[in-house]
Amino acid sequence: MSVYAYYPGCSGLGTSIEYDISTRAVCQALGLALADVPDWSCCGATPAHTVDHLLSSALAARNLAQAEDLDVQALITPCPSCLTNLKTAMHRMSDRDFRGKVNKLLDRPVRRDLPVKSVLQVLVEDVGPEELASRLPGKPLAGLKLAPYYGCIMNRPPELMRFDDHEHPTAMDRLMQTLGAEVVPFPLKVECCGASFGVARKDITARLSAKLLETAQDLGAHAMVTACPLCHMNLDLRQGQAASVAGRQFRIPVFYYTQLIAVALRLPQDAIGLSKLCVSPNSAFKAMRKALRP
Repeated sequence: MSVYAYYPGCSGLGTSIEYDISTRAVCQALGLALADVPDWSCCGATPAHTVDHLLSSALAARNLAQAEDLDVQALITPCPSCLTNLKTAMHRMSDRDFRGKVNKLLDRPVRRDLPVKSVLQVLVEDVGPEELASRLPGKPLAGLKLAPYYGCIMNRPPELMRFDDHEHPTAMDRLMQTLGAEVVPFPLKVECCGASFGVARKDITARLSAKLLETAQDLGAHAMVTACPLCHMNLDLRQGQAASVAGRQFRIPVFYYTQLIAVALRLPQDAIGLSKLCVSPNSAFKAMRKALRP
């Protein structure tokens, strides 16, 4: 069994707990053992780097140091913001002088370069769609139309993230198609939803999120699927704000991709967390069943 150091991130134990729950359940079902990073702390996502690169790198690097004693092949996280901070810290510490300054701020220095990946990357590259398909009862999500939304940082910058295509990623598409779902040609899959402006400029967030919801709805998607807690919050929780900007109503469910994998694997309801979604997923499943009727 493959073992990975697991960094849930702050939102994973709070606003996006359904993402954490479903991620853990899916990994267990697919034979991936997760060892939580001991005494992990906030990685500084997202504003810390705008204040001080050294301190923000130290915040992320502390978690890397904490994971070094674990017998694992990589540190993984479900959150793109955490992923960016962790990978950026590792990149900056490739400079020996910068690494020394970071280590002086830590109780224990970072001694080795532990690979950092997203859970999505592990599921696609280390497990693979073929292995996932072998564990499914046929095509359990046949009839479900999905618009996969990656957000703007999961694959960017490409020289740092080194996963999938930074302009037209397909990892989540492939996993959803493996489940039997139909993936609509969503052209805005890496457009920004305005997450970083969620508090300071709600008008910007509402306008950008409305554009995404409008496009998915106009393409006939029964639901959207994402891999980012901040994107999920904007698209799920704030549909009312987006509607006020767009001048039209939105009631489109927004899933985490791990939730849909958990549904397809027929995992227990408490391992999926669908009740945590602000927009009920019932309409999507109803549309899926309707599409399969002769």
